Amino acid sequence: MFQATRRRLAIWYTAVTAVLLLVFATGFYFYVRHTLIDRIDDTLNHVVEVIERTLVIEPLTFPTTKDKNKLQVNIQASFRDSTDAVEDDHIDLEWFSPTGELLWSTLSEPLNIPIHANRTGETVWIINNKLQSAQNYSLRQVTQRVQIGRQVLGYLRVSHPWFEVTKPIRQLILDLILGAGLTLICVAAIGWLLSGLAMAPVRESYGRLKQFTADASHELRNPIATIQTNVQVALAEPDIEPQQHQQLQVIERLTRRLGRLVDDLLFLARQDSGIVQQQWIEVPLDALLMEVIEEQQAIATTQNLSLSLEIVDQPNAENNFTVLGDWDQLARLFTNLVSNAVQYTPSGGEIEVELQLAAKNKRNSPMLNPALQIKVTDTGIGISAEALPHLFDRFYRADPARTHRSAAGSGLGLAIAKAIVENHRGQIRIDSQVDRGTTVTVTLPPHKSEASRL
Repeated sequence: MFQATRRRLAIWYTAVTAVLLLVFATGFYFYVRHTLIDRIDDTLNHVVEVIERTLVIEPLTFPTTKDKNKLQVNIQASFRDSTDAVEDDHIDLEWFSPTGELLWSTLSEPLNIPIHANRTGETVWIINNKLQSAQNYSLRQVTQRVQIGRQVLGYLRVSHPWFEVTKPIRQLILDLILGAGLTLICVAAIGWLLSGLAMAPVRESYGRLKQFTADASHELRNPIATIQTNVQVALAEPDIEPQQHQQLQVIERLTRRLGRLVDDLLFLARQDSGIVQQQWIEVPLDALLMEVIEEQQAIATTQNLSLSLEIVDQPNAENNFTVLGDWDQLARLFTNLVSNAVQYTPSGGEIEVELQLAAKNKRNSPMLNPALQIKVTDTGIGISAEALPHLFDRFYRADPARTHRSAAGSGLGLAIAKAIVENHRGQIRIDSQVDRGTTVTVTLPPHKSEASRL
């Protein structure tokens, strides 16, 4: 229990840290990426401004009457000194005519990309070969329309390789993954250590409580047994008065109930502490259930109840109903379940115990041994849906106002039943409807001997 709680605390601590790291890494990634893009766009816009200032603008060489007032850009004079300046920064320039015709470029091959006048920057993907992705690349571009008054002189497009962004971004992602992974490993280790330190005082207090319960239960057994023996001796006296005889019977009944409560507490305390000495043997459930039914039959007959056992056998098979477990614990388990059914079933009701192999799995595989299923069904007063989730809690009573021969109950029977079932690696389930009855289903793994496996 404490290891599971410690594990959950460490997992929650690590999970919360992982979410915070993910949020931080995502925000940091987008911040760095946006910063790199802004830096490249600022560089491209700065180049555009420098080139615009150095453009040599002159009248047309051979103007017509219609174009005598128009101007043109001297390409050779304007870009003569710009080529060497932008090569070091991996920046390429392109100059287009007003009609969009490429007139000058620092690129070895034209890009064949339409012109989009955009000073905010855009990313374009250059596909040179659809079959070989290595020949494809992307660029970050800024395009500026150059004009004087209402006359457009041309378009200047400045390009920068996009890998200047992707390369550091990939390295950043790798660093973030590596750093977050190492951080989570450290956080998980620290969380495990801190959860262990936090659970230490709880474990110590719980251990003391279990030890006290075990010691108190053990010390109470002897005086209770002594009281019960003395009461039985007093009841055997022939000259005892009727009033004293009745009082002694009440004392004996209360002492017997107190003795059962002490036994239940001692069993649960030992079960929690793990000191229960179990005698694991091959237990034939059909024979065990027959003994339980035989022991409870007299009580059921006295209360006018029908108690029956049905064994659904499987033909041509041996040792169908054998489990590996502790005979005494399993006997206690089914005695508790049957006695509960007897206790909460009104006179004239029926109680049926059914032993069978559980339904096969969906694949209907013959290699898997089907589990053993024991159902205890009664026509008693039933249990409300609100109480079903709490039935296995210790000292829980579903509804004190609906007691039916329940004065001897302590609220520990189902808790003990669940502990025994879990100890045998099984499952227990309760289905019930008010005034219609209750069905308790116990599923236990079968045990096959070596001879039956061959």
